[in-house]
Amino acid sequence: MVLSPFVDAKSAYSRSYFCMKSITDPVKKPNRHDRITEGLITDEMLIIAKESNNLQFAWELSAQIRNSQALLSSAATRRTPLTVGESEIAIRNMALLLFQAQQLHYDNASMLMRLRAKIQTLEEQVSSASDKSSKYGQIAAEEVPKSLYCLGVSFKFQNPEKIVFHLVTDEINYAGMKAWFTLNTFRRVTVEGQKLEDFKWLNASHVPVLKQLQDSETRFYIPEVYPALKKVVFLDDDIVVQKDLSGLFSIDLNGNDNGAVETCMETFHRYHKYLNYSHPLIRAHFDPDACGWQFGMDNFDLVEWRKRNVNGIYHYWKEWNVDRTLWKLGTLPPGLPTFYGLTEALDLSWHGLGLGYTNVNPLLIEKGVVLHFNGNSKPWLKIGIEKYKPLWEKCCRRRLSDRAKSQLII
Repeated sequence: MVLSPFVDAKSAYSRSYFCMKSITDPVKKPNRHDRITEGLITDEMLIIAKESNNLQFAWELSAQIRNSQALLSSAATRRTPLTVGESEIAIRNMALLLFQAQQLHYDNASMLMRLRAKIQTLEEQVSSASDKSSKYGQIAAEEVPKSLYCLGVSFKFQNPEKIVFHLVTDEINYAGMKAWFTLNTFRRVTVEGQKLEDFKWLNASHVPVLKQLQDSETRFYIPEVYPALKKVVFLDDDIVVQKDLSGLFSIDLNGNDNGAVETCMETFHRYHKYLNYSHPLIRAHFDPDACGWQFGMDNFDLVEWRKRNVNGIYHYWKEWNVDRTLWKLGTLPPGLPTFYGLTEALDLSWHGLGLGYTNVNPLLIEKGVVLHFNGNSKPWLKIGIEKYKPLWEKCCRRRLSDRAKSQLII
């Protein structure tokens, strides 16, 4: 049995002799574990030789293994030990091949190094594929033109003149959005639209992480976008508002900057799900069992936000994550360290989550003030969860036929 790297031809010979002697000894039978291990090692040598395209050595090693097996089989059949002459020839031939394997770095240590390198390569490939899958799935869900499925949004308010909707988009979509809201009336509700390109403060000097920003991360600059506002309710673009939201403005956030529904009812929605706790900086600053929460319906106190310079906290963690090793892809992960210890838990009924990726408790859907289609299965996509699509479609003034939808998408 080979247990360590070979040193020289003499050492290889002695090991071969040990292996053969255990067979030729009529009293002491070979250990089953030794035989299995020996077979595995020779098999690995054959594999490595073939992978190295050394077909000549692979053929010679395979032939010697077959010869040794035939010799042992013959001895077992005649029920007599191998003769000294028979064993010496087999030992010498195998010893030469084992010595040659050492010179070619096919020994145990080299095999372990190669296997470790392969494992590391495969792990990196799996990690890369997982990141790409997550990224492309998110892009697919976000980049489909949602407006094609939401041509007629209905607003229902008791005091519409007190309601202002603030919308932010980019220059490409701004003209179309503005025209659409101009042509449609919403019972005296005010709709204010802005485009990113008009924000003069959105530059490298004011926003040091500008190059890292995704469009969806503009939410971290709400105080700059609306400098005159003291409190806002943030609504994502994949939500349905079922009930009155005005009660959010009277909720006491106890000095916190953010009011949100926590998602730690199940263990996989705690901080360790989103942040990389193998990184010492993450381990040092955040409790892995801290409750996560979800963007989509947030109650922001902009006075406290500005007082604590939350944007500075956000920039600090984004700069540390320039190599993307601190957290997973998405909008929520950078929000968790930014608002750590600054988030007030709201009642679960305010924000019904998960309609874009899982089954949701029907009672939560019924009582939910806001329903959130978070996840990649958006209701305007074919991969949307069918039983939840009516919750989205009922908020539209008119439904497009399947044929009309497909024509618009094309």
